[in-house]
Amino acid sequence: MGESSILIDSVLEKRAISKFDKYMMPQMALLMLIAYLDRTNIGNARVFGFEQDLGLVGTQFNDLSTLFYPTYVLFEIPWVVAVKKWGANIVLAVAMIGWSVVTIGTGFIHNYYQGIAVRLLLGVFESGLFPCLAFLISTVYSRAQQAKRIAVLYGAIALSGAFGGLVAYGIQTMGSKASLEAWRWLFIIEGCISIVIGLALWVTLPFDSEKAWFLNEEERYVMSLRVKRDVAYKGERKFEWKYAKMAFTEPIIYVAAIGMFCSSVPLFGFTTFLPTLVVGFGYTSLQANYLSIPVYVFACLFLCLVAWLSDKLNKRGVIAMIVPIPVLIGYAITVGTGNHGADLFAMFLVAAGVYPYNTLVVTWVTNNLPNDHVRSIGIPLLISIANASGIPSSQIYPKKDSPRYIMGNAVSLAMEAIALVAVGLIYLLVRRRNTRQIGTVSGDLRLAV
Repeated sequence: MGESSILIDSVLEKRAISKFDKYMMPQMALLMLIAYLDRTNIGNARVFGFEQDLGLVGTQFNDLSTLFYPTYVLFEIPWVVAVKKWGANIVLAVAMIGWSVVTIGTGFIHNYYQGIAVRLLLGVFESGLFPCLAFLISTVYSRAQQAKRIAVLYGAIALSGAFGGLVAYGIQTMGSKASLEAWRWLFIIEGCISIVIGLALWVTLPFDSEKAWFLNEEERYVMSLRVKRDVAYKGERKFEWKYAKMAFTEPIIYVAAIGMFCSSVPLFGFTTFLPTLVVGFGYTSLQANYLSIPVYVFACLFLCLVAWLSDKLNKRGVIAMIVPIPVLIGYAITVGTGNHGADLFAMFLVAAGVYPYNTLVVTWVTNNLPNDHVRSIGIPLLISIANASGIPSSQIYPKKDSPRYIMGNAVSLAMEAIALVAVGLIYLLVRRRNTRQIGTVSGDLRLAV
């Protein structure tokens, strides 16, 4: 029987996929939540004494925020290769334990140079997380099923902001204990939480969709048949260098990378500096930490709505061209008005759009790459370029621009506009290719729009 004629029991297939939703996706979401909590807690620490206690001056805080990203970008692809060689359960657990230890260590630094060391190390350990998780999702779920799952990861990022704000609020009200300032306890407590979860992941996170521990023999067989059936999507198992060439010469990857780079400038700036911006609106540091919570909760809810619509309508491109609009409106409000209430409302608009954009684009590109090997190179390449945006995003909110931070908000506005143009170009490119393929390939092999 040819691969194209393989029949799969739909009941067993649905049952197997539901188990991945039940056992794998919550673990992935937890990884994302903890990673972003440990990455962006420096923003919460800033508003209650981090800069003053370390004696930071000028742009040194921004520099520390920036220094996370060079090692983060540099080590992304090596981590993905490691996952393919040793398995996600081992590699990602090692990475998580590593960044947890670094986070705990951040609670004991005393100067700028020690801050440099911990931020560089944090970037090393966190660098492979999202590319690995996105790749694993692409090996388990079909095109139509992926958006909601990748949205879960971005939803976890938004929830990490809410959870981080809640923890920061609680720790700030606790104050100094055992001769340690409150911001030090923030890093220590969150790092300890992460290391406990990381140890659990040694045995619980699956890697191979055909060998997942929670599947029975029938379900494992079904997953192996899915791989054989969808050759055009899953591709051959044997690696050939032609796949690397396909990835590095694919225009969609580079246009998407430009869009995600530009969109990630406001995204990373938002996740790191939201408490700083809220303080600039005229609120206290304590108020800033708890006022950020509803903003992130709203972001998560809106992201879920967008993901549901994109799967329901199967029109990722159209929706991806809509979600930058509230971001543009939100930053326009913050640049054009000094009203505290309007500025806080604008943060809700920004939150509504910055998370769905990357969710849709990553899913869209993943759908339109031909096999596992191209995706295993193309997706990390895309995300590596996009994550380089963390460098400029960390510099656009210097302390000298307080309280309104007009430059940072204006830069974010401009970058989101470019991101909108980029996603429009991807849409036109995909439509053009599909027009050329009409009558020459099956509907299943046409690119997803």
